Amino acid sequence: MRDRKDPPAATEDRRRPETQTQRRRRKQHESDNQDEALEETFPASDPVSPFVPAKAPD
Repeated sequence: MRDRKDPPAATEDRRRPETQTQRRRRKQHESDNQDEALEETFPASDPVSPFVPAKAPD
């Protein structure tokens, strides 16, 4: 599937407005892609370490 930011294909007419069904499908596809990307990055970081270093002697 093409990203809407991609340049139009030679056979594609960009002057035609998007229908409600096309918009709904596009938005759902974007949402699905975002959800999948979020799942792929989980967990985003390591848990915080409970270790607290002692002060260095003077």
